[in-house]
Amino acid sequence: MPTSRTAHPTIPPSVWLTAGRYTGAAALGVLRRTLPRLEGGGVIDAFLEVPDDVPDDVPEAGYGTRPDTPDRVFQARVRVTGAVTVRARLSLGPADGDGQRWVLVAEAEQPWDPTWPSPAGMFWPLDDPDPGWNHDAATGLRLGEVNPLPEDDKAVRRLLRDCARSAGGNGWNIHVVVHEAMTTDARGRLPLAYWLPSGLRHRVVEHRASPHQLRVVNWALRDSGVEVPRGGAVVLPGRPVPDGYDAGEFSVRAVFLDGTRPAELVDAVSRFAALPRPLPDGAEAALTALREDWRLLTLEEELARERRLVAMYADALEAMTKSRDLYREAAESAHEALAAYRESAAASGPRALPPGGTPVPSPVRQLTRTLERLKFAPRAARRPSAAEEERGAPPAADGQSAASGP
Repeated sequence: MPTSRTAHPTIPPSVWLTAGRYTGAAALGVLRRTLPRLEGGGVIDAFLEVPDDVPDDVPEAGYGTRPDTPDRVFQARVRVTGAVTVRARLSLGPADGDGQRWVLVAEAEQPWDPTWPSPAGMFWPLDDPDPGWNHDAATGLRLGEVNPLPEDDKAVRRLLRDCARSAGGNGWNIHVVVHEAMTTDARGRLPLAYWLPSGLRHRVVEHRASPHQLRVVNWALRDSGVEVPRGGAVVLPGRPVPDGYDAGEFSVRAVFLDGTRPAELVDAVSRFAALPRPLPDGAEAALTALREDWRLLTLEEELARERRLVAMYADALEAMTKSRDLYREAAESAHEALAAYRESAAASGPRALPPGGTPVPSPVRQLTRTLERLKFAPRAARRPSAAEEERGAPPAADGQSAASGP
């Protein structure tokens, strides 16, 4: 199976994240109605819609929204088990032809416990019978529900190959393929998320293969190095494959779809979620924004932040004061050195510095310039004598003596 790895940072153990797509154009209104209701019901402690610079006359995240409209950002805070604070950030992108993409990142004060409530319930209505928010961002399939595979073989291959590339190792959600050994009744159509811990229910995409689709499913998954046992299931590794993933350990040979708890499959999904996996594309920026642009502060947090600012300003003022004192000392030293130099120059006579500050030219330099002028000055030609004219000798240059005598 593929063993490619990535250099991207891994998901911190205290972080919970997922991404999805809201089908339609009413996501902003749903969030604005749901968050006050959750706060009033005690589900969350507080929430905040982070203001942006979009004018009020811009449509509300509908299909007429400008393409350059920034994401709408919501923050919420809750305490789990009565003591651990969880901070969550949801960013809602502009609408396109398929709806609106959203990204949810949450971080706790200690390593994440899968039994804690899903952070998706801090923003979205989990009791909605037909929610528009729980669609996987990559495939558009439902999160936490049963998604039957298409009947067309080419569509099955295309879908599973896309899932194999985007799931698991570098994906936002976990993809699981379950094969039905025989046609199931209502009890067998119970989704896997029903049995999962609450912290995993909205991070799993369950694909259901009909009894006759086993061959085409395994054909589509051959590049991933995994296969689905007849009547079993497998957790897709994604690309890159996470460290510690082994196809045999994350495949289940038999899943009884009779309404009983599939313990082996639940265990496989839970172990896969605990593997160190790299941050998906865009998750690092979302996590940084959660940590560095957090505005939903308690009174104690605001007081602590103001104290940090005061300490930072005090350090900056002290550094500026030290720099000013050092500059003053350096300037005084320079003036003293200049005064001493002028005194010594005045005592040495010709080398004294004139009052105007213009240095006296060096005598050596003046002599050098005089010699250079003499060297390159034009020389006047001397009129030849009568004897030289008889011999036909050329006239001698000025300053030179002509040859005398025959």
